[in-house]
Amino acid sequence: MDDLILKAPAGANRNKKRIGRGPGSGTGKTAGKGHKGQNARSGGGVRPGFEGGQMPLYRRIASRGFSNYPFKKVYKVINVAEINEKYSDGEIVNLETLREKKIIKKNDNFVKLLGNGELTKKLEITLGKVSVSAKEKVEKAGGKIVIVTEETKESRE
Repeated sequence: MDDLILKAPAGANRNKKRIGRGPGSGTGKTAGKGHKGQNARSGGGVRPGFEGGQMPLYRRIASRGFSNYPFKKVYKVINVAEINEKYSDGEIVNLETLREKKIIKKNDNFVKLLGNGELTKKLEITLGKVSVSAKEKVEKAGGKIVIVTEETKESRE
C-alpha cells in the first residue's frame, strides 16, 4: 500500500524565502528594501500609474473626442513580381484567388497592387487599389484592371 503514495523527488521542493530573519539569511536587516526612502517604510510605495510626478500615461492620452481607429482600413501590399511568379497566363487575380495561392491571409480584405518587378503574363486584375506604375505594367503586358469599390460590390450583389 505504501508504494501508491506519490512524493516529489528529493530536492524538488524548497522552503519559501523568509525575509528579515537575521544576517545569515541573506535578506536580514533591511529585508531587501534598501536603506530608508519611501519604499522602505511600512505602507510606503506609490499608487498604480504614478510616474514620479511626470504626467502619467492615463492622463496624457485623450479620453474624449473622435477616434478613427475602429474604422481604419489597413491595406495589404503585394507587388507585380509576386503575381507574375504565382499566376499563369490568362488567370483572374482577385481576393479569392490571392487567398487560394496563399499570397494574402483570409482576414486581409483590402489589397493594393504596387509596380515593383516585371509582369510578363496577360492577367485580369480585380482589386481595391492599384498604383500607377502597376497599372502601366499590367496594361503593357496586355492585361486588364478593374478597380473594385464598396459601391461596385453592392451593385453586383
